[in-house]
Amino acid sequence: MSQMRLNPLNGRWVTIVPDRAERPSDFAPRDPSDDYNLDRPCPFCPGNEEETPPALETIDEDGSWSMRVIPNRYPAFDGDDAFAVHNIGPVHVKAEASGIHEVFVYAADHQGALHELDDEHATQLMQVLKRRLAEHAALPFVRYTQVIVNHGREAGASVEHPHGQILGLPFVPSEVLDEERAFARFAGGSLLETTIAAELANDDRVVIQNDDVVVICPWASGVPYEMLIVPREQHAHLPDASDRSLAAVGIALRDAVAHLNKALGDVAFNLGLHTAPHQHSGDYHWHLHIWPQITTQAGFERGTGVMINIVAPEQAAATLRSVSAPV
Repeated sequence: MSQMRLNPLNGRWVTIVPDRAERPSDFAPRDPSDDYNLDRPCPFCPGNEEETPPALETIDEDGSWSMRVIPNRYPAFDGDDAFAVHNIGPVHVKAEASGIHEVFVYAADHQGALHELDDEHATQLMQVLKRRLAEHAALPFVRYTQVIVNHGREAGASVEHPHGQILGLPFVPSEVLDEERAFARFAGGSLLETTIAAELANDDRVVIQNDDVVVICPWASGVPYEMLIVPREQHAHLPDASDRSLAAVGIALRDAVAHLNKALGDVAFNLGLHTAPHQHSGDYHWHLHIWPQITTQAGFERGTGVMINIVAPEQAAATLRSVSAPV
């Protein structure tokens, strides 16, 4: 059973999931000269559906599936117990890691990639997320849903086939709580709308922009080539977004990763979707983060929480803009 433990020094939860040590891995440990484990069939490839639990959602196309959402066989969060905190002695605090852990296989092709999706599939990706988040929001034991993509071994991917993860959590992560507080204390209107207006007035950090979405390298980028994807249509919750806005964000996400791939090659990256907690009613503006894994966090970053970025966001944006990255 997964368990959450509270770090008394910083007030942040850590999830202890010993069962995930038993999961198979395409990446680590392995011989760096052999990128693929050809002896074991990929559980996410067409024809191997029996290797995974039954699908929660399937997008079919001409008799074959193009996208699937399945339960994670090795969930970090599982169960429908209400969130309850238990004190273990004078310092230690724990809670059951209830919730939902799903795998979103967004491409049927084992060699496919996020930056290779066509417009229709990029749009479908966002529509699938809209439906999953709406379903999670209806469950009383899920307070927040985190969507991630880990691309590449250095970014934490354990299976090479293109996929993301959708995690319904029994608590709101500190990172999202910090963003909620930032929106609440910003006195100049909407925080991200004001940010986008400022960035467009001086486009040094703008990578992609159109009538529906803006992609920037943030002013205070923590890692080289970090990108922020912001829909111009403001909603706190992704499921409230219009179909047009979702399509634009899906295509902009595809194009942002394509620019990254064209400029730097197939670098590892993490993608994180930030949407308001399910019961949140205050100011918020859902958005996407892309964090390339080009450098390694060292002792200073881990010890202080202060990131050191060796590529200025203005330089990063200029490099990303300079490349042509069509699908």
